[in-house]
Amino acid sequence: MSYEEEKKLLKIGEVTRLAGVGIETIRYYEREGLLPPPLRQRAIHHAGYRLYEADTVRRLRFILRAKSLGFTLKEIGDLLGLRVDQVASRAEMREQARLHLEDVEEKLRDLQKIRRSLLHLIDECEHGDQSSPCPILEFLDDDRSETPPSATKRRQKHA
Repeated sequence: MSYEEEKKLLKIGEVTRLAGVGIETIRYYEREGLLPPPLRQRAIHHAGYRLYEADTVRRLRFILRAKSLGFTLKEIGDLLGLRVDQVASRAEMREQARLHLEDVEEKLRDLQKIRRSLLHLIDECEHGDQSSPCPILEFLDDDRSETPPSATKRRQKHA
């Protein structure tokens, strides 16, 4: 490894500071395959530190921004693959974003249903017969009550 290449390498503490994440986050993304494993420099002046290429910070920021848009780690892995050939991947990226938007819109619809249910239960609790049992607890305890749609779909997607 040349001196110029070595200068571009960062210790894990420098990567955490520049990317604004913790060490465990970096290690987690390594285990998930979103970050390449670090180099290990065994030279005396590095004492076996984990060394990362400077692009690791950019990659981490990409991951964080994708997460902030709600992409899953698997989807982020796919998106990272599209970074390599930006011209060929533009249409693929647009399609990924379009599919993700459909998921987001579905989640929003589900959240609106949950919101309406909660508003109704709160209203019943607040304005209903105060001598009867709590309508919220009755709803949660009733086997005939419908499970919120988003909880059902999440279980199915992860099954």
